[in-house]
Amino acid sequence: MAYPYAVAAPKLENDKHDALIIIGDDFSQLADPNLSHAIKAQMAVDARIGKQVILLVIDSKRVILAPTGPLNRDYDDVRRYFDAAKLAIVEATAAGSIRPAIYLPQASQDSRYQFALEVAYLGACQALWQPLEAREYFAENIEPVIQIALFGANEHTIKAVNAIAAGQYAARDLCGTEPERMAPPRFADYCVDLFKDSAVTVEVISDIDTIDKQYPMLSTVARASYAVVRHHPRVVKLEYVPEGDVNRTLMFVGKGLVYDTGGADLKVGGFMAGMSRDKGGAASVAGFMKSVADFKPQGIKVVAYLAVVRNSIGSDCFVPDEIITSREGVRVRIGNTDAEGRLAMGDLLSEMKDRAKNEVNPEIFTVATLTGHAARAMGPYSAYVENGPARVANISRKIADLGDLWADGAEVSRSRREDYDFIKPRTLADDVLSSNNAASAVTARGHQFPMAFLAIVSGLDKHGTNSPQPLPYVHMDIAGSGVEGGDWQHGKPTAATISSLFARYCL
Repeated sequence: MAYPYAVAAPKLENDKHDALIIIGDDFSQLADPNLSHAIKAQMAVDARIGKQVILLVIDSKRVILAPTGPLNRDYDDVRRYFDAAKLAIVEATAAGSIRPAIYLPQASQDSRYQFALEVAYLGACQALWQPLEAREYFAENIEPVIQIALFGANEHTIKAVNAIAAGQYAARDLCGTEPERMAPPRFADYCVDLFKDSAVTVEVISDIDTIDKQYPMLSTVARASYAVVRHHPRVVKLEYVPEGDVNRTLMFVGKGLVYDTGGADLKVGGFMAGMSRDKGGAASVAGFMKSVADFKPQGIKVVAYLAVVRNSIGSDCFVPDEIITSREGVRVRIGNTDAEGRLAMGDLLSEMKDRAKNEVNPEIFTVATLTGHAARAMGPYSAYVENGPARVANISRKIADLGDLWADGAEVSRSRREDYDFIKPRTLADDVLSSNNAASAVTARGHQFPMAFLAIVSGLDKHGTNSPQPLPYVHMDIAGSGVEGGDWQHGKPTAATISSLFARYCL
């Protein structure tokens, strides 16, 4: 894994970079007089400058001007820099650059852009990533940029952005790789290699009998895959314990559906394409753990469980109307086999809840590409649904506000009584309904009610605000934010939630 490493650049004349990328909303006034004069001369004969990415040659060096567009409107945000950097780095590499530098000449006093330099670097990394299968096939460096220099960055900033970039790179690999290359056993192998000799410990549960016994809902989803050994499920457990005292414990469960056919409720009409990316939640959680492993933050302990499974079809696939007894002893009636992610995570969440009772200041999260409704309702933003204790602690709002500063936007939702009413049992034979039988995108509160299901099957519903032991819980649905442009088959994975979680808990 070789992402373009960030380094600090002390001055513009540094010969260690082979292209200078200037990002801003005005190129007419630069601090360097020679550079400013040369650009003004070009502006006199080229009306494109300031309107689109332009490559100039100044004093025999590549200079790329990348306009952000307006920055002063109420609805502008730091993604102006993220998007400009993506376009600029493509231009730089096309021109042959392998060691570009990023320079933001106007230091905006607007708080929205306080991390613009860091975000620009992460935007460049997003554009440069190429799929794991392509890198392996060509057996050569098809990501030519070796490093990116950042003007004005200090040592702490460089350490932080490198940790974030490493985590996002791993998350893109795990999410964006095709379903055989990243089948459950190979997903687990990638994690083992990723954390080798690091501060994160890895445990992989591969024994089918153990999975059947300890995680019956995950086992139900995986049942049809048992006929193919290379598709057998894995439970991956990751843990980081800091040096010194622990002040807070972050606890994650990630949805790792390496392929979602829909099961018996088969995805038809072309909607199965792209479902190798249904492991995006587990990928982002593993990526965040990589960032933590590299940065080694003090005071926080981080535990992650990844449900890595394939929702296959076949003679032994589970079907609607089945009743499954969960780890928590809750009888779950299956409403739709395409609502499999909540089943795969539910028992792991139950186990995490039990563990949380004995941890220091625990905060629990599920991260998943869970519902089409999240994408329909929130567009390209993550959807955070929180329980009562999380709302009281303002957990989601703090993460979302930092996400706005790090180009990792989210919208905050509440769990409400209608969500629990929606999944209430219809007979005495069951305790909860997994879902309705319509697509979530056309179901009212389609991304909110799954959080209620997860709370019930995990037992977290018994740890609300007025309980003897409240446990904050946030469900993060990244179905809308997990890939670029909402294109689940071809869009690059975005590693959603990593930078905002890192900014909230590690910086």
